[in-house]
Amino acid sequence: MPRDKVILAYSGGLDTSVMVPWIGEKYHLDVVAFTVDLGQGEDIERIRQKALKTGAVDAVAIDARNLFVDHFVWPALMAGAVYEGKYPLATALGRPLIAKLMVDTAHEHGARAVAHGCTGKGNDQVRFDVTFQTLDPSLKIIAPVREWKMTRPEEIEFAKKHGIPVEATKESPYSLDLNLWGRSCEAGVLEDPWEEPPPDAFGWTVAPEKAPDQPEYIEIEFERGRPIGLDGERLDGVPLIERLNKVGGKHGVGRIDHVENRLVGIKSRELYEAPAAVILHDAHRELETLVLSKQAVRFKTFVAQEYADMIYNGLWFNGFHYDLWAFVQSNQRFVSGFTRVKLFKGKATVVGRRSEHSLYSKKLATYEGGDVFDHDAAKGFIRLWGLGQQTQAQQQLLKGGRGFDMPGLPGPGK
Repeated sequence: MPRDKVILAYSGGLDTSVMVPWIGEKYHLDVVAFTVDLGQGEDIERIRQKALKTGAVDAVAIDARNLFVDHFVWPALMAGAVYEGKYPLATALGRPLIAKLMVDTAHEHGARAVAHGCTGKGNDQVRFDVTFQTLDPSLKIIAPVREWKMTRPEEIEFAKKHGIPVEATKESPYSLDLNLWGRSCEAGVLEDPWEEPPPDAFGWTVAPEKAPDQPEYIEIEFERGRPIGLDGERLDGVPLIERLNKVGGKHGVGRIDHVENRLVGIKSRELYEAPAAVILHDAHRELETLVLSKQAVRFKTFVAQEYADMIYNGLWFNGFHYDLWAFVQSNQRFVSGFTRVKLFKGKATVVGRRSEHSLYSKKLATYEGGDVFDHDAAKGFIRLWGLGQQTQAQQQLLKGGRGFDMPGLPGPGK
């Protein structure tokens, strides 16, 4: 009698390789390994073949880089979503897509369960489980690392017992996760927030002091909030991000050292490298200052924070997301144009921006010839602008000689 199936998020590492026979033994389920390429630089076909050799009854490998960029990364960029002002949400954006594809694969294979390798301490378990429960609550969720109590030596012994090849590679002292939008690094010496990150913790960027001594200028084109070109060449999202990661990393751009507040209630010290994300967020934000009204820019800061929190907290498939996205799409209608960015010694500095939709008028802003600003109107404007404050001061704050009773501020004449 055939057994029921489970879709396992499979990376090819020790943990997920051990999970294939472990799930089979404990839950009596046949494992279908699932691997997705989000630009992490791995050979997903090699990983798929390893899964089959490890005992999976089937193995699925999907290149989802374009899906990831077009439907997850670009919307987050358009929204200005950066968690706690620092983290561009690379891993957090990838999880709902992986989980969605796993649910689709479960339906295609008639599986009744899904499984992942997240721990009980991190954010990713929430992102996976909440997405699974939202898209198909009938699927059983298995998280072996939350259940088993095996140490790494015990996992290696388990692997040998079941004929699973254990690659003789030097174990990294860090926990790594990466995709097109960024690389995260934690654990090891990084768990002490006082310690400076050592050189071996970085993989995408050179140290700023070792970056080229000459700056490099790049020009990014946006259309309705989405990047569409680099240095005069139209590019799809994946190659555009890849190029920016390379050129930004060469100049030491994109290093982020962040003590962040995890969803589970603890603080963790995370090291991120995200050259393309840092460059594009800065370039996009500066173009917005040119084309959006004062009210739109200020209100969007609230939307950006809500959007970032929603992504970080694993609530991508949420009705509130539709509401936020409706605003973002409308808000980005005129965010088209170009930004010029200077890359130098670890910094990406926007040094120019232009757009056919620009609200900037040199004739109004200039202090030189051609000034069309009505200076005579300023006096009346100032009189009306300060009228409310003047009235309150005369009727309340200065009445009876009391003066301005404010902390640290002497009254009039003192």
